Amino acid sequence: MSAHLSLIARVKRSGKYFLHPTSAWIASLLCIVLVSISEPMIPALLQPLLDQGFQQNSFPIWMVPLSLVGLFAVRGISLFIGQVAVAKATNLGMLKLRLAMFARLQDADLTLYKEQNASSLGNTLVYEVNNGSQLLVNSCMSLLRDSLTLVALVGYLLYLNWQLSLILAILLPSVALLMKVMSKRLYGLTRNNQSATDALAYVVEESAMAYREIRLHSAQSMQQNRFAQLGHMLSRINMKMTVAGAGITPLTQLFSAIALSAVISVALIQSQESGMTVGSFASFVTAMLMLVAPIKHLSEVAGPMTRGLAALERGLELIEKTPIEQGGTFRAKHAKGLIEIRQVAVRYQDDLPWALNEVDLTIQPGETVALVGSSGSGKSTLANLLPRFVEWSRGEVLLDGVSIRDWHLDDLRQQFAIVSQNVVVLNESLAVNVALGQAPDEEKVLKCLMAANLGDYLKTLPDQIHAMVGHNASSMSGGQRQRLAIARALYKDAPILILDEATSALDNESERMVQDALRQLQRGKTTLVIAHRLSTIEAADRIVVMEKGRIVEMGTHASLLVADGAYAALFKIKQSGLAES
Repeated sequence: MSAHLSLIARVKRSGKYFLHPTSAWIASLLCIVLVSISEPMIPALLQPLLDQGFQQNSFPIWMVPLSLVGLFAVRGISLFIGQVAVAKATNLGMLKLRLAMFARLQDADLTLYKEQNASSLGNTLVYEVNNGSQLLVNSCMSLLRDSLTLVALVGYLLYLNWQLSLILAILLPSVALLMKVMSKRLYGLTRNNQSATDALAYVVEESAMAYREIRLHSAQSMQQNRFAQLGHMLSRINMKMTVAGAGITPLTQLFSAIALSAVISVALIQSQESGMTVGSFASFVTAMLMLVAPIKHLSEVAGPMTRGLAALERGLELIEKTPIEQGGTFRAKHAKGLIEIRQVAVRYQDDLPWALNEVDLTIQPGETVALVGSSGSGKSTLANLLPRFVEWSRGEVLLDGVSIRDWHLDDLRQQFAIVSQNVVVLNESLAVNVALGQAPDEEKVLKCLMAANLGDYLKTLPDQIHAMVGHNASSMSGGQRQRLAIARALYKDAPILILDEATSALDNESERMVQDALRQLQRGKTTLVIAHRLSTIEAADRIVVMEKGRIVEMGTHASLLVADGAYAALFKIKQSGLAES
């Protein structure tokens, strides 16, 4: 969409976040006007100085340094105030845009996280907003400042000699046409540059996150080749951008040189015919030479403005085009825990098989149901249906008799606590990680940590529950991280628990202690367990066996063994594995 909008419309679209504070823009505008008006005063001082300054007693000598120092003092103060005012407006606008983008990430439809990777989102939110804001605001201010300077100098030239000034009428349209053509070229290249940068950053992210797997499989050279290929692609795009941008300045200078040559030639002819004074000629030529700088800046402004717009438009597209998660209006603080899944079918893509196919399951309040089956049988998909991390194509999912699509999303997700094998830990204190989303109650945090068998770990921390756990809790072992997730579930005290391999990373001794805590946690709660350990499965009120997205068996541990079906076969495999170990 951005490519079809005019430049002015695109600037307005991005600029709405940078309109305040108004006082900063007014101060900056006044300073720019002062600087622009003062520009032609420099050559204007030359005319009387050259025509009269070398004649005796023509004017007091002290007026020359006073005029020059005063002029440059006004310019310096104006430039300083203008720069500070623009920086304030830019930083506030950047913060406003970032907050809007981050807010959209919090309520975005979950398909966003399937379509974009973390490095791309982080790059857009942090780096591109920063670079885009600086480039766009600075280039717009440069455009305004240099345009006003150009107007002031052209006005002064017309005042001095309107015939000579007409030559400039040929130069300015040429520069405008050049800027228009090159800005289109640069915009396309900038978008390609962003995509290539995202891809390169993602390879770095993959290498950092999967360093164990990459080294285990000796895949360093493969990653190096991927990085090199993307690096070369980015390098080629950057060279094209450089060539496109670098061509503007010499062409502008060539147009300026042609115009300057014509002016000097005509001025020399006029001086012979009409007696043009040395001071007038020097003043005119000086003013015209001073035109070169603003014309050059105006010719170069297309590059940074286009790059700034392209960077900010990615953020704006995230805000404007990303759909929001849609919830209902039904609200309840505490659900009873009755779950009904009726003829539900789920497929992630049209060309893939059904992840769930015609699944029927009712879980009573307080009941513990274990889901078993081979990898890819649909266990995690079924569990992810309940907090609406997965959407279904057919059927209905009810909580306490109300479709979960009719529940308000905040209230719906407050009913669930999840302990999975993949534990995400924020770069915050231990207390904040346990009380995630709530204000930490120190006494309650301590109780939950002790119940999750993290007492020994707590003793090693000098700041106890206020200790920072670091980026993704790199200082914690796998078992400690999983016990932290259990402490988080204990703290939330939700009526429905989803335990997805909740004890998979624990040794036998730790598992025994954590199982005691989990039994306390499960009392009076509806619990859905995904597990491979026999001790966890056997304790369930009911076991659901899944295969290729369907429920193939259901019953208690004893009844399923008597049936001698899929569960019995799975149980025998597990038992033989234990016997061998």
